[in-house]
Amino acid sequence: MPPSDRPLSPFSASNFGAEAYFQQGIKLSKIGQYEAAIASFSKAVEIQPDFAEAWNDRGIALNDLDQYEAAVHSYDRAIALQPDLHQAWYNRGIALGNLGDYEAAIASWDKAIALNSNFAEAWFNRGCAMGNLEHYNGAIASWDKAIALKPDYAAAWFSKACIYAVQSEVELALTNLKSAIDCNPAVYGRSARTNPAFAGLRQDARFLDLLENASGFV
Repeated sequence: MPPSDRPLSPFSASNFGAEAYFQQGIKLSKIGQYEAAIASFSKAVEIQPDFAEAWNDRGIALNDLDQYEAAVHSYDRAIALQPDLHQAWYNRGIALGNLGDYEAAIASWDKAIALNSNFAEAWFNRGCAMGNLEHYNGAIASWDKAIALKPDYAAAWFSKACIYAVQSEVELALTNLKSAIDCNPAVYGRSARTNPAFAGLRQDARFLDLLENASGFV
């Protein structure tokens, strides 16, 4: 069979340009130059409108500038192009949570988890939104999922401790606080000293012992 004489497809300079702007945006985001990063991501999607990752990263930079509604719009564009982009669903939940729309945030994290059930951060943030809605059992169940995936997830242990302390479940509060401090004594020893959730434990000898054990790391 003779070789095909059909020419190769022409090199797409436009797609190369979109990738270059996308990589530039990533670099600018890493050094905190979010406005410049947004400009780069915007140029990338102007050149290549179906560039889902660029829409997602544009949303991240907007979120970092507290432009949450615009961030949601960017995530929506990413998801419309690539519905299985679990990171975009997760990031959309973050922006919605920052807007105080916790139910919509939970719905986004549920989508992220459906696409990636091992997404510990999505489980954690889902728990935080549940807690803000005072759905405490749901919050604890979500944090338990996060911990099962990431046993050293100090923020999840600490969040559970706060809920239990507010509910006057002293033993559970102390057990979970100890786990948080064991994972990160410097951060959570200090946080336990000032967090109002533990106001009722300030005179408890076991609570004071936990703070004392963490004090060398603070």
